[in-house]
Amino acid sequence: MAAIAYIGLGSNLGDSAAIVREAIRELGELPSTRLVRSSSLYRTDALADTPQPEYVNAVAEIASKLAPSTLLAALLEIESRHGRRRTVPNAPRTLDLDLLLYGCEVIDLPGLKVPHPRMHQRAFVLAPLVEIAPECRIPGRGSARAALAEIHGQRCLPVAP
Repeated sequence: MAAIAYIGLGSNLGDSAAIVREAIRELGELPSTRLVRSSSLYRTDALADTPQPEYVNAVAEIASKLAPSTLLAALLEIESRHGRRRTVPNAPRTLDLDLLLYGCEVIDLPGLKVPHPRMHQRAFVLAPLVEIAPECRIPGRGSARAALAEIHGQRCLPVAP
């Protein structure tokens, strides 16, 4: 049986909107995986200590028979194909893919934490998530909509089509 998973996507280098759209398409091409829906694209400020270009973010819902660790490895491979290089934390990136939720599972392994540990603090994750899954609940945290309502001062605006 396929698990419903939510993937956060972000880019702030290159043609970010095109990169995020392409990555969404690639999610639907993963083995034993189907793209269910994806959010609009959102423009957001970088949450970093040094100035960076703004981000384009989105969230995709997939149904996948891949195990969480296998899915994460596939996400890292997509990032790599798009030129992602992990140099320093919070560096600008061509593509960032985060496994936000995997069904109702709570996973705490080295390199894999689900739900994503900071998703409840990030408008750029919650706004697109609530757009496509308004009743979504974050295990151990509650309603994604309620978490979004608690965030102030993070710019997150839909990209014009």
